[in-house]
Parts: sequence; structure tokens; C-alpha cells
Amino acid sequence: MTPVEHLEELLLRCDEREWDQMTSSLFVGIQASGFPLGEDPGPFLVRNLLGIDYETGAMAASAAVVEGQVIQFHLRDRESSAEDLFSRLREYRDQHGARNVAGALLFSCLGRGECLYGDLGHDSRVFREILGEVPMGGFFGHGEIGPVGGITHVHGYTSAFALFRPAE
Repeated sequence: MTPVEHLEELLLRCDEREWDQMTSSLFVGIQASGFPLGEDPGPFLVRNLLGIDYETGAMAASAAVVEGQVIQFHLRDRESSAEDLFSRLREYRDQHGARNVAGALLFSCLGRGECLYGDLGHDSRVFREILGEVPMGGFFGHGEIGPVGGITHVHGYTSAFALFRPAE
């Protein structure tokens, strides 16, 4: 089955909300390098879907795909995105403590904030809710740098935090 045939099958099974998301925020997740092909695929690099050739069943993504590499479709979703942010910040707090942050930098994609949440300060407010009133700077960009599977990549539609710990 080609990726296009699989996508068509998914479209036939989705509800109205998923249909809306698939027509406006469909992405391709590409198995992060460094993970063996065919096993648990590990983390995915989420990339833009650039085009579809319905005659051949081929798709173009904004990253190279190696034959046999696992891909999966992803939807950009405000609720899942917010929960992921809450989860990662709580995990950090639970492992390191909220008092262990002396400052932070937030690098956030222009596609987040008001575009995703209807709120400019969503990510910084969630950060402060979980880790407290920490001095924070940063900027909006169009591509953030961060690791996936132990390798640094440029990402889109993300927020990346750099946390500074107090001197011991």
C-alpha cells in the first residue's frame, strides 16, 4: 500500500474534527535516524507534507526519507500540544525541582501562540504555572533547534526552552 492509499483510507475513517485537522494541519512523521529500521520506531521528526502525486502514490516531505524508514501521519492539535508541554515541564519539575531554575530562554515558533492557542503568552504562562516566576527571555522564530533521538534538528511549530540552573 502506498502512503497516498493509506492516507485515503484514513480520510474515509475520520470524524468531522479530524477531517478539518487533516485538511489544514497534516504532517509526516519520519523515524528519527539512529533507530533500527523495522523495530520500535522510536521518536519521529515531524515535517511538512509538501505534495502528493496521486498517479504514482508518491508524497514529498520537507526531509529525506530512506527506503524502509518508518513514516506516520501527524495532526497538529492544540489540545495534544498543550498536554505535551504540561507533561514535559511537570516531568522536569518532578526530576529536578521547581527551585532548580534560575532563568529561562523560550524560543517559540510563530505558528504557536495566537495561531495555535488563540493566546500569545500560552507557553510562557504554562512554564510559570509549573516552574514558578522565573526570569525569562527569548524570541519568536521560524525554526527552533532541539534534539530528537539524541540528534539536534531544526523544528517548526515548536517551543524550545533553555533552562539555567543556579550555581551550586
